[in-house]
Amino acid sequence: MAAFTTLTAFTLPKSTRHPASQAAFCAPVWKPTNFKAAGAHSISIRGQFLASVLKHEVISEVSASTVTGTETRGGSAKPAAVLPFRIGHGFDLHRLEPNLPLIIGGINIPHDRGCEAHSDGDVLLHCVVDAILGALSLPDIGQLFPDNDPKWKGAPSSVFVKEAVRLMHEAGYELGNLDATLILQRPKLSPHKEAIITNLCALLGAHSSLINVKAKTHEKVDSLGENRSIAAHTVVLLMKK
Repeated sequence: MAAFTTLTAFTLPKSTRHPASQAAFCAPVWKPTNFKAAGAHSISIRGQFLASVLKHEVISEVSASTVTGTETRGGSAKPAAVLPFRIGHGFDLHRLEPNLPLIIGGINIPHDRGCEAHSDGDVLLHCVVDAILGALSLPDIGQLFPDNDPKWKGAPSSVFVKEAVRLMHEAGYELGNLDATLILQRPKLSPHKEAIITNLCALLGAHSSLINVKAKTHEKVDSLGENRSIAAHTVVLLMKK
């Protein structure tokens, strides 16, 4: 993929300032404004984004501040600004095979089948890791913990979560909230949901009010509905500390 770079530099004129610019976070207090960037390129920025940036002190003085940034795909430039929040999505699916342990969210679930995988096959923790890494724009779990590396053979997925959390804190973020959906025909997860959430809270260092786990069947459709596989989706919100 060819790399491309966008360099913008512009000054926010005092005339764009609204009297209520110090109002609540992301309030629509800025007018859509066209700015002239370096190189005579015109860009349009809407107010809510500017309000959120100002709220997090990326721009400290509106009348005299200049914002300069570089966005690069396929390059090595750093982000132009620290985002006040980031959103990530994770997905994972594993085949179910007889005589293997079924581990979900770090909890061993009694069942006649378990996940076939290089590690312990914890479908929920795997997609939690990918959601956090995705929010941080980092390589995914398969790149950080490749399944052809003997070091990770049979490894507990809690190891991967702890590394993702370390990277999250290193980047200056903390968990805002997490919403996960498990898709499996059997077994019923309601008796184990509290234990799963408790373990997620411990791994993520988060209060239970920030963690939600749901379970859905697949109405006996395809491999998920035929109890031949299990899948999970997770969405995370990361907030700047």
